Amino acid sequence: MSSKEFDLLGKAVNELPASPDEAQLDSFPNKHKMRNYIVEFHCADFMSMCPITQQSDFAKIHIRYIPDEECIETKSLKFYLQSYRSQKTFNEEIVNRILTDLVAACNPKWMQVKGAFVARGGISLTTIAEHPSLEVESVAGK
Repeated sequence: MSSKEFDLLGKAVNELPASPDEAQLDSFPNKHKMRNYIVEFHCADFMSMCPITQQSDFAKIHIRYIPDEECIETKSLKFYLQSYRSQKTFNEEIVNRILTDLVAACNPKWMQVKGAFVARGGISLTTIAEHPSLEVESVAGK
């Protein structure tokens, strides 16, 4: 596999996409699809903006998935997550959008996106979204 197959990897791209709509998520073939294994990404410096106050929101984003045919390429994921820096969106919407976009990019067997947002006014917020969706009863029991 060569870097010619990727939009970002192996190229001297340094301009971040202005929004998630402009970002490109690359994937590559999963050569180990005969077994289930978990891939984890941790982004400790995620940032977006509150749509009402326009104050910065900071979070740790944790992505876990079991790949099927494709795996997410890391550099494109980094650029994608950084594209949220000027997005004025509620935290819950961001986590669900990330999940939707990543599922569209690699169609995993299972994926979980967790956004742990820094406290404001003494309240922190964590949103967890999964694909395929869990039954409500199983979430309440965890």
